[in-house]
Amino acid sequence: MNQSRNPAPYLLFSVLLIGIDQASKLLVHKYMQPGFSGQIALIGDWLKLHYVLNPGMAFGMQLGHEYGKLFLTLFRLVAMVAIGGYMIHLARAGASKGLLWALAMILAGAVGNVIDSTFYGVLLGNAPYGSPTPWFHGQVIDMIFVDFWEGFIPDWVPIWGGQYYSTPIFNIADSCIFLGVCSILIFQGSFHSHAPEDGEREDGEKEEREEGDGGLHGPPSAETTVDTNPQNDTSTPTTTEEDENKKGEHLKLPLLWPCPMVNFRLWYMGQNP
Repeated sequence: MNQSRNPAPYLLFSVLLIGIDQASKLLVHKYMQPGFSGQIALIGDWLKLHYVLNPGMAFGMQLGHEYGKLFLTLFRLVAMVAIGGYMIHLARAGASKGLLWALAMILAGAVGNVIDSTFYGVLLGNAPYGSPTPWFHGQVIDMIFVDFWEGFIPDWVPIWGGQYYSTPIFNIADSCIFLGVCSILIFQGSFHSHAPEDGEREDGEKEEREEGDGGLHGPPSAETTVDTNPQNDTSTPTTTEEDENKKGEHLKLPLLWPCPMVNFRLWYMGQNP
């Protein structure tokens, strides 16, 4: 059994990232002008600070329904609580540190954008015109612009052909979610492959010695038959099967339902350890 971990360091890491995210947004709001007039080049012409308000989802995507913004904010609130509870559960279950750090980043990104959507319409007055209430209708502040290509998409491209495209502008919260999910997908093998603990290893060696000795302490009696033929030794397959079962136990974790790709990969690993 994996040793339980204290979830406090991972929650504090999330709080730190949330503070950085909110500080960057408030500084941009206070000292920068929206749009191209206030744009600041950081590295050449491809990395810029560009102040823009995002009424929708991450990377500028939107829901076109009349109540899309309210639905999105409520979904973010539910996802935030679910991810936080899931991370705490995994920490107490002794999950990999790498997995917990990745979930802490996802949690920070979710909370960071929830703060914008919930309060910025009131605190900064940036709710879209015609919103029924400024609460839960605040616009997210984006500012990171990686401008590596922009222009019109060729007409032969399905759906988007002929449309103007520019690299999405995002914020630190979006980056936390993106990096956290990518870390889980890329490093899931190391996240879900734990070597046996020292105590478990010693217990296993002790059991093997006892099986080899026939459960006796001392030389075998005349009535005891010692089989030295390795082909007749059935202890090795039994031990191997038990070890494989132990290796698969860590895969039986609750699903991270806000991330369907992560769900599928965790399920696939559980079926094919």
